[in-house]
Amino acid sequence: MFAAITAGGGLVCENRATLGGVKILQTGGEWMADYYIDIFLDDEKIKKVESAGLAGEIREIDGKKAVQIGLTSKEQKKLVKGFPDVTFDSSNACVLPEQAENILMNLIVTMKTLDVMKGAIMKLYNPLSGRELRAKVF
Repeated sequence: MFAAITAGGGLVCENRATLGGVKILQTGGEWMADYYIDIFLDDEKIKKVESAGLAGEIREIDGKKAVQIGLTSKEQKKLVKGFPDVTFDSSNACVLPEQAENILMNLIVTMKTLDVMKGAIMKLYNPLSGRELRAKVF
């Protein structure tokens, strides 16, 4: 918990924490990360999220049910390198391609938390993709 007195004599209270390496700030009940991955949920995915005990994490985004995964700026840069077609909207959120989204969803259900990016980034980001392997010359 962080509290400070403003120049006008008001009190500002914030919760600061780290969630999966993402430095987050809570103001007014909302946790803030640098960037987000939105996973939109169909009925099957909603059941999986609920069975993992994460029903409270389901949000409504643009009229659809979704969960949001927080990212650091470093993880965001790796995602952009790994998935050049991914674009972030004005709220710093993106939607991953289906295969990557399935990997992320499986991690969420298995680990029973939305705090999965430390492990997920290793499965999603391949720094050598699109490059030729170096061969040692003798």
